[in-house]
Order: sequence, then C-alpha cells, then structure tokens
Amino acid sequence: MMIFLLCTAALIVGYFTYGAMVDKLFQPDVSRTTPAMCMADGVDYVPMSKPKIFLIQLLNIAGLGPVFGPILGALYGPAALVWIVIGTIVAGGVHDYFSGMLSLRYRGESIPDVVGYNLGNGFKQFMRLFSLILLLLVGVVFVLGPAKLLGKLSGIEVGLWVAAIFAYYFLATILPIDKIIGRLYPVFGAILIFMAVAMPLALMNEGYNMFPNLTLANLHPKELPMWPLMFITIACGAISGFHSTQSPLMSRCVCNEREGRFIFYGAMVAEGFIGLVWATVGMSFYQTPEALNAALAAGGPANVVNEACTTLLGGFGGVLAILGVVVLPITSGDTAFRAARLLIADFAKYSQKQAVKRLYIAVPLFVVGYVISLANFDVIWRYFGWANQSLAAIVLWTAAAYCVKHGKPHWIATVPAVFMTAVSNTFILNATIGFNLPLSVSTPIGVASSVAALAAFLYVFRSSNLAKMEPDNA
Repeated sequence: MMIFLLCTAALIVGYFTYGAMVDKLFQPDVSRTTPAMCMADGVDYVPMSKPKIFLIQLLNIAGLGPVFGPILGALYGPAALVWIVIGTIVAGGVHDYFSGMLSLRYRGESIPDVVGYNLGNGFKQFMRLFSLILLLLVGVVFVLGPAKLLGKLSGIEVGLWVAAIFAYYFLATILPIDKIIGRLYPVFGAILIFMAVAMPLALMNEGYNMFPNLTLANLHPKELPMWPLMFITIACGAISGFHSTQSPLMSRCVCNEREGRFIFYGAMVAEGFIGLVWATVGMSFYQTPEALNAALAAGGPANVVNEACTTLLGGFGGVLAILGVVVLPITSGDTAFRAARLLIADFAKYSQKQAVKRLYIAVPLFVVGYVISLANFDVIWRYFGWANQSLAAIVLWTAAAYCVKHGKPHWIATVPAVFMTAVSNTFILNATIGFNLPLSVSTPIGVASSVAALAAFLYVFRSSNLAKMEPDNA
C-alpha cells in the first residue's frame, strides 16, 4: 500500500509545485474579463462556480481511458505507475492547462482555432477535420462501451441501453450546459469518488499483497515492448490529446483566470489518481501479469472491472463501483458530441443561442454517429491511440509556440512535446496498422523525426513574427 500512497502523494506535490510553476509562467490575469462574463449566452457561455467546473472538467476528460488503459498497462508491471505519475505532472497537466487557458484567452474557441493562432492556418484546417473525426469516434465508442457494461450488470438488452444513451447524449448536446450536465454531474461525481476511493481501500482491507512483482523490468506476458507501447496504451491516465477537445467547453464557463490551475491542471491530476487506482488493481488483485492477462483474454478490461469490483466490494458496493466506471465514458461521450457541435459552429460562424440552430447541427451529427455505430470499425479504432497521442503532441507544440511569442520560457511545453512526438512516430512506424517496421528501425527514425521537429520549431519560432495571427485580446 505504501507504493500506492507514495505515488498519490507525488501527484499532490506535483500539483502544488510543478502545477504552480506552470501557472506562474502563464501569468493568469484576474483583471481580464473571461468569455463567460462578456459573451454569456445562456447555452454554452454560462458562468459557473469553480468546484462545479472542476467536476465537469474531470468527468469530461475521464472516459474509459483512465480505467481500461491502466489495466492494460498493468501488464508491464510497476513501470506503469512511474509513467502515470511523471506523465501526469510534466506532460498531461501542462497539456490540459494550456489547452484550457489558451481557449480562455481566445474567447473560448475550440482547439483547432487555438492551434491555428499559434501554428498557422494549415494546422488549423487539419485540426478541424482531425478533431471532428476523433470526437465522433469517441462519442460512438462511449455509447457502446457503457451500454455493454450496463447490459451485463442489468440483464437488459445492450441495444436498449445504446438507444437510451444516445437519447441522453442528444439532450446533453443541445440543451444549455447548466440544465443537464451541470445538474447530473455532481451525482455522477459522487459515484466516481466512491469507486476511486473504495477500490484501493478494499484491496488493503482484504489483505492483498500489493505490487507482488516490485520491479521496473518489463513483465508483459506476451513480451510486448514497453517502448513505445506503454506510452500509447496508458493515455488518459497520463496524457491524452482528447482532453484538449474538452477543455474549451469549460473555458466558456470560467469566471476568473486564477481558477485555471485548479480546473485544468487539477482535473488532470485527479484523473492521474484514477489511473493509479486501476493500475494498482491490475497488479494487485491479479497477483501475476499472467493472471491479469487471462482475465483480459476472458472478456477484456470490462471483465477485469466486473471481477475486481464484485469480489472486493460485494454485491451492492460492486454495483456502485461499476457504475462509477460507467459514468466515466458517459460523461465524456456526451461532451464529445457537444464539442463536435461547437467545433462545427465555430467553423461556420453559426450562432448557437437559438435551439433550432443547435438542432441544425446536432441532428445530422447524431445521424452520422448512429451510422458509425453500426459499422465494424475495430481496425479504425486501433488508430485512436496513435491519433490521440499525436494530437497531444500538436497541442504541446502549440503551447510552446505561445510561450515563445509571448516572451515566456517554452521548454516546459517543448520537452514533453518532443517526447510525445517520438512516441507517436515510433509507434506508427512499428505498428502492424502502420508501416510495420522493426522496432530497431522505427525507434531511431521516430527519435530523429522528433529532433527534427524540435529543430524546425526553434528555427521558425526564433522570433515572435507569428504573433499577428492571434486575436487582439490574447
């Protein structure tokens, strides 16, 4: 248990030290009027309290990733804990903070515009299509994932749960953010907190040997390489590009820039804690990587969640804990579709204040989402891990560019950007869904491409010549 507590303490210390350093570098301005205050429309730009925004942000970003990813990452052994802690503090927290705060500075605009202001119009147009596809995939998968869990839990046909979740997503997409999301999320948050706290306490109370294989060596039973796969597998629990599509939703509700560290960096730290919980369950409830792998083979990460929750917490507690897992994808799926609506509206300069105008976008969007849900897109979804981490790298490069143009030290964003670029490029070069090159070839090319990206960045952004792309109030 001591290892888990030390990792948790490291996340908390990271928030109060590294998070404070990131915040000080950005220099939030309490005198600056936020979009929620000067652009309030009662629909998307809605002033809300700091605790409520934090909770919504956490539930927005924490889909199945910080549960399923760390469970799969636990196959590699305790090295997964190191990546979760370090990744959260120096990469994920920085990524989420800048994606939220830059959107706050740019009138609450979506991530493609944030990227465009800093990396140029070409990146903006690419990001519009890239982000929309990513959001649709996330929204659809976060219908199917929780529907299957709820079907197993209730015995009700999965198709009925799919219909019910789609109906909820549609309402959450078109109604004002404080009408459904703002009211339901506190309840969802209470269930989530129960799950996150109860699972490690139950492991300790039941006398499980915590981390029986205490080594940083690669323990994967299939001998899959730790580099770069572990850094792709454990995404949302350490760093995830999907978060950057969600942060603008909350940047439209923040009343004071000083709240940014708690909301954006803090939510990432909280998600890192959820990742620690499930990596710990994977390594401790199953005493060997082989036992965990057998449970995964029997029914994937969902089977691990079901077995661990019901065994450790009994009937009622197990159901509550499983519901705590279910709310994660549901509260990311609804805002994935909402973010997609806003992304299209921002691109078309189409006001969303009137309900009928929201329907003009939402109805076709959900028709496309439903069609996708009928297709077998397992192969396409396998690209998500790569696309997700590639998006994270782009947003980190965006943060670094902003720092250069505003005379701030950029290395706090550049270093994790270089690392994530190397991870993503090495993965797609090595993976069978990519170029299928040997790892001995993929790694040097991936690292070299990342170094080349750094050299290009330092050359292009040696001055602040691109600052003119930013809006006047940035």
